[in-house]
Amino acid sequence: MMETTTGWAVAAAGDGGITGWATDLMERLGAPGAGIAIALENLFPPLPSEVILPLAGFTAARGDMNLVAALVWTTIGSVVGALALYGIGGAIGRDRVRAIASWLPLVKVEDLDRTEAWFVRHGTKAVFFGRMIPIFRSLISVPAGVEQMPLAPFLLLTTLGSALWNTLFVMAGYWLGDNWHVVQEYVGVYSKAVLVVVVLAAVAFLAVRIIRNRRARTTDLDATVTRPDLPLPPHGRHPHHGQHRRDAGYGRTSPQHDLPPSRRT
Repeated sequence: MMETTTGWAVAAAGDGGITGWATDLMERLGAPGAGIAIALENLFPPLPSEVILPLAGFTAARGDMNLVAALVWTTIGSVVGALALYGIGGAIGRDRVRAIASWLPLVKVEDLDRTEAWFVRHGTKAVFFGRMIPIFRSLISVPAGVEQMPLAPFLLLTTLGSALWNTLFVMAGYWLGDNWHVVQEYVGVYSKAVLVVVVLAAVAFLAVRIIRNRRARTTDLDATVTRPDLPLPPHGRHPHHGQHRRDAGYGRTSPQHDLPPSRRT
């Protein structure tokens, strides 16, 4: 009983109030409360699933929630949240995305074309595996909606991927019992690593794009500047005037060969 009380004390203490809020929701609604929390976590990624899911498993271990119900409701919550983001992506649409991108200084239409081509080839894998990657597990639904991915495969892949992710963490909380919060520490490292990779990729993209833009501007500027090694034509004279007197030297003319008028003797 002491362990159970300690576990709930940790839950009630919370992480900035999030854990306490999830605990209260599950106490009031049971497994559907866990599903609502996960649905909101999909819509608002700052809500950490690595807190909500192990807490649901711990609650099931205490006997206050059915384990199967916890797995089913958290998966339903994941699918509902993903559907909401899919609908938002569909409402935005491809044309609006391109219109927005045209206003961004370092984004080109070719970037969108490559992204769309990649999603056409790998969209199914992205939706499935994206459910197991922090940040992407929520956001991947938006491009699926923008590209109008067929709803049936989207629901199937989302359900399978979410079920795997949710089962892993719910069962971890169930097995760890009073130490369920340890999951948050390890997954927190994983989430931070993903965030660092995303930031570095974004910085690398911006750096490469800025360098290429500067090189392109320099090349265009050089093409408009007159070459200093070429002489300008004489003032008041057409550039081709006297061209019959040019010698083999590039841009140079031969000396005048007109003879002076003969003297009368």
